[in-house]
Amino acid sequence: MLRGFELIKVNVKKTHEDAVIPQYQTEGASGFDLHSVQEYKVYAGQVLLVDTGIAFEIPKGLELQVRPRSGLSFKTPLRVANSPGTVDSDFRDSVKVIIENRSDNESYTIKKGERIAQGIICPVYQATFQEVTDLNDTQRGTNGFGSTGT
Repeated sequence: MLRGFELIKVNVKKTHEDAVIPQYQTEGASGFDLHSVQEYKVYAGQVLLVDTGIAFEIPKGLELQVRPRSGLSFKTPLRVANSPGTVDSDFRDSVKVIIENRSDNESYTIKKGERIAQGIICPVYQATFQEVTDLNDTQRGTNGFGSTGT
């Protein structure tokens, strides 16, 4: 135990010589930064893959979630398009982040080495699925989208 957290060993491999090995920036951080390995110009409305140059060996029963960095989202028009993105435990290639420029007219340059997203290691569960003819009743039932208010 360190910092009150259980430490989990995660092997990482550089797939690009300029990749930055992830690290937590503060003692209580949940996420670690993911960096771009090259410069990208992201035009208004464009969606592209930004390479981190890092492949992970995530232990079975865990996943790597790729989430936005709050500072990047607050200060720029860039967004992680599929947030959170999932990196499965059996994936072994370089992690790439889907970045979208939400601006209508402003392009943005991601610099080489810039922190573009954060990764969080999370537990996952797999289920067995059983087909049935009926599900148990609940108070909510089939009421969906907006049924509990706006």
